[in-house]
Amino acid sequence: MTILVAGATGNVGRPLVEQLLAAGHRVRALTRNPAKADLPAGAEVVAGNLAETASLSTAFSGVSAAHLISFSGEDFAPLTNGPEIADLAKKAGVRKVTVLKGEVTKSPLEEAVEASGLEWTHLSPVEFMSNALEWAESVKTEGVVREAFADARSTMIHEADIAAVAATALTADGHAGQEYWLTGPEALTPPEKVRTISDVLGRDVRYIELTKDEIVVQWRQTGYSDEDIEFFLTMRTNPPQAGYTVLPTVEKVTGRPARTFAQWVRENATAFGA
Repeated sequence: MTILVAGATGNVGRPLVEQLLAAGHRVRALTRNPAKADLPAGAEVVAGNLAETASLSTAFSGVSAAHLISFSGEDFAPLTNGPEIADLAKKAGVRKVTVLKGEVTKSPLEEAVEASGLEWTHLSPVEFMSNALEWAESVKTEGVVREAFADARSTMIHEADIAAVAATALTADGHAGQEYWLTGPEALTPPEKVRTISDVLGRDVRYIELTKDEIVVQWRQTGYSDEDIEFFLTMRTNPPQAGYTVLPTVEKVTGRPARTFAQWVRENATAFGA
């Protein structure tokens, strides 16, 4: 079977491509810029963008399963061409799809695949562990992390675990019609995350708590929109229950425990100046 992976160079798409290839599956990797994809040699890399229906005319040809994302890879806005994507997949003979959600609410793409008759599985991950890379520069240069909401717990998830759930849903039966909320194995506060980074690096990394106003200023200076900032504040002050509650979904679906934040830090230690 050939499996299409959209967003193949992203935080979830790349490990999904690697895992599917390692399991012996044929992979067609969809990316906006194949020349810069740097994906494993075994992948068939093709140009395309889910947000541009015309670019997908041949992407689904000969594909039996597809991993899709519900948002644009450029501005992370929900895709508006969900019915067209679902129609292309159905007509090409695609049987199974996974949809990586970007928001708590249901996107047009999710609604379209549910109505299409495709065997769908929605993936609802909480905070990505890779978000900690926002701290990498200050950890590397100053040995500090500046962050607000010190009591806010996050069950952040390793991107490879999201990919592993997607790979299972695409290649095994029993997952159709499911929405999987995906968490890591721990609910950590920002100071606890910083202590983990410090322990893994083997050097002191300090946590400096910011006020709400200070973190909002920092986000604005980074270039985030008012809508982004409102979402960030909601996730820190009124997150969905899965955002702070450890769920066993990853292990139940894949048969292996979810990866810890310490493991993610070890894998990315060079970014923090190790």
